[in-house]
Amino acid sequence: METFHLFTIFNALVFLQLFLKSYSNLIDTITPTQSITDGVTLVSSGQTFELGFFSPGSSKNRYIGIWYKATPEVVVWVANRNNPISHSYGELIITNQGNLLLLANQTRSIIIWSTNTSMVAKNPVAQILESGNLVVGDRDSLNSEVYVWQSFDYPTDNFLAGMKIGWNLKTGFERHLTSWKSNDDDDPSTGDFTWRLTLKGLPQLFIIMGTTRIIKFRSGPWNGVRFNGSPSTLAFPVFKFFLVSNEDEVYYSFRSNAESVITRVQVNSHGSMARLTLYNGSTQWSIMYEVPYEPCDGYGYCGANGICRINTDPFCECLKGFSPRSVEEWKMLNWSSGCVRKVPLDCQGRGDGFLKLEGVKFPDFLEFLSNKSMSLEECKEVCLKNCSCTAYANSDLEKGSGCMIWFGDLVDVRELRNKVSEENIYLRLPASEIKSNGDMQRKRRLKTVIIVSIIISSIFLLVLLLVMLYCVYWKTRSKMRGTRIDKEDELELPLFDLATIASATNNFSPEYLIGAGGFGDVYKGNLKTGQEIAVKRLSKNSGQGAEEFRNEVELLAKLQHRNLVALFGCCIQEEERMLIYEYMPNASLDHFIFDNARRKILGWEKEFDIIMGIARGLLYLHRDSKLQIIHRDLKASNILLDGNLNPKISDFGLARIFEGDEKETRTKRVVGTYGYMSPEYAIDGKFSVKSDVFSFGVLLLEILSGKRNRRFNHPDHHHNLVGHAWLLWNEGKALDLVDLHFEDTCNVDSAQVLKCVQVGLLCVQKFPCDRPTMSSIVYMLEDDATLPPPKQPGFFMERSSKENEDTISRNEEPCSLNSVTLTMANGR
Repeated sequence: METFHLFTIFNALVFLQLFLKSYSNLIDTITPTQSITDGVTLVSSGQTFELGFFSPGSSKNRYIGIWYKATPEVVVWVANRNNPISHSYGELIITNQGNLLLLANQTRSIIIWSTNTSMVAKNPVAQILESGNLVVGDRDSLNSEVYVWQSFDYPTDNFLAGMKIGWNLKTGFERHLTSWKSNDDDDPSTGDFTWRLTLKGLPQLFIIMGTTRIIKFRSGPWNGVRFNGSPSTLAFPVFKFFLVSNEDEVYYSFRSNAESVITRVQVNSHGSMARLTLYNGSTQWSIMYEVPYEPCDGYGYCGANGICRINTDPFCECLKGFSPRSVEEWKMLNWSSGCVRKVPLDCQGRGDGFLKLEGVKFPDFLEFLSNKSMSLEECKEVCLKNCSCTAYANSDLEKGSGCMIWFGDLVDVRELRNKVSEENIYLRLPASEIKSNGDMQRKRRLKTVIIVSIIISSIFLLVLLLVMLYCVYWKTRSKMRGTRIDKEDELELPLFDLATIASATNNFSPEYLIGAGGFGDVYKGNLKTGQEIAVKRLSKNSGQGAEEFRNEVELLAKLQHRNLVALFGCCIQEEERMLIYEYMPNASLDHFIFDNARRKILGWEKEFDIIMGIARGLLYLHRDSKLQIIHRDLKASNILLDGNLNPKISDFGLARIFEGDEKETRTKRVVGTYGYMSPEYAIDGKFSVKSDVFSFGVLLLEILSGKRNRRFNHPDHHHNLVGHAWLLWNEGKALDLVDLHFEDTCNVDSAQVLKCVQVGLLCVQKFPCDRPTMSSIVYMLEDDATLPPPKQPGFFMERSSKENEDTISRNEEPCSLNSVTLTMANGR
């Protein structure tokens, strides 16, 4: 009898243990009075996901993770991926404040992993949701989706329905996927590949490898419907993805459209991204699609200005109007060097046209301009007016509006398998490269009929207009010649005759030539009085003309300052237009700061004197002269140095006078030098004293670093010099910007140098209202004032590493009347 009772009690204990274990595996929450130990799991309410300890594959290490209950081998999230437990004594608890802790020993003294949240939950609970999201919050508010912490904010290598990939714009927090170190070797630690959303230009998804950020795959930009270069969702009705963009956040997500199908995205340790599906009742996952899938998916597979066509052999060919940069490499099927243009574009825009490329993946946004409100026709006109523009397209396929313009090389273009008729890009080509097709011929015939009709009906008005223009031309020419002489008497500005200048320059001998610019050639001259002069002679082919000539004469005749170049007089005779200046024996500042040998001549003290001289000269123009002058073309080559290396601001052909209470104005003719132009001026044509302040800031950083802003290259990024300075400032390494030759210079005040870097960054801030005035700048440089921290500079974005510094045409181009993100090519 006693034996029977013992047997009954034993069976009851075994049943109770099995019941408790079964019950523990069905609950989906834990509280501070509970914990998860090895062998115990949480299961979501619908039995889809399970949380607990696991060892991947043949590994002996233990991790806390979440997996599909039906397919336990598919782990979608790992907590302690970089800090495994080597034994089975792990324990997951939740504290009274709402923090999850993973403990690694029986005494609870070793913390392996923690949510480490600063938010506190009053009645904390952790729950595994049916979506696969592990959340922590107050028990009473979990149903309202108010969480203290959630695993969806810290994804590993799997992207589940309801997750977000993207950015919180207010906090700067980013959500992205990171591969396992090795799926083959069962190592879930942080791997080499990330899948993330970037916001440069239009949102795009990238697969990026390693800390060097090598791009393996690019989805193409979001066009309002889908990512331009990704597989079409029309072929996959089981899920719907979408992009949300507002003032708070920009993110990409998806939801399931079929209850019978589970779908997810995984980034593996080989750098591939796959969409996988699991059908109801099945335990075998199938691949819906994978990228990169084919050679054309590889980023920049055909090099710059090449296009990848998957149905051709070989895959790569140059875009229309381009030819291989290296024919020998292309013969060896090595397309990485890309293509170059056969015939240069017509910078005046009159001889260029566009070829429509249908159904292609849009190029990457290396150098671009965007505008959401501009029509496609307006986009075309803006492109034609800029010599650097190479292509344009609609930016919003859904609305059929918006403008996206590319400058420089076109990288990562491919032919799409699933073509959308509206998804086209318009490639700019010179007229000689555009061959007619049926549609173009019909349009040309129609256009010819219209033009002939207009000519026949308007011939008389045309002749009359030509006569009027001819009269206006001679009237303007005569007025300039006569008015200049009148002005000369009024301003007491000497008027030199042509014979005197020709004699002084040995009849403009090449051996007297000392420089050339947009105005024309510059000669050194010697007057019979022994006075040395510099003669700037307007070229007949110059982009500048009577307006710039008159502007410089009128301004410089009224300005007197030790840091402005002195104008001795001018010459107006026959077809000649010349300006006569004081001669500067040490040429311009760019000859020193961008040359390692000459730079050592200056030394820090002299360079600081030059900085102060330029600042005082600008202060005089902005505030202390009788006129308020905006220079509009301040740069190193326009700072001349006299015999004592004193700086003098020159070239006032583009300068403008502000009158009365005028603070800012807008021009339809944007002129100047890219790399020195402020964002509001380059984009919207708006200029003020703060435009000159921006140029001064760029110049100051160039003086400190000995590097050109637009030709600057760095092995770790593709920012210009201003962007590089901003990165160093944020890393607390601002002094790394300074040229190394200063280390050999005595009496270098590092605090003074650091202050100059900070002042430079204050000057190049994105918004004009944030930039200091020149009076404040002079004060900050001269005194021990407390400087405010700088904000992000204008044009802070990465661009192509291949960039030349050219000058925008002196035929001032209409500015774009829009708010854009801009990276421009061709600065000087």
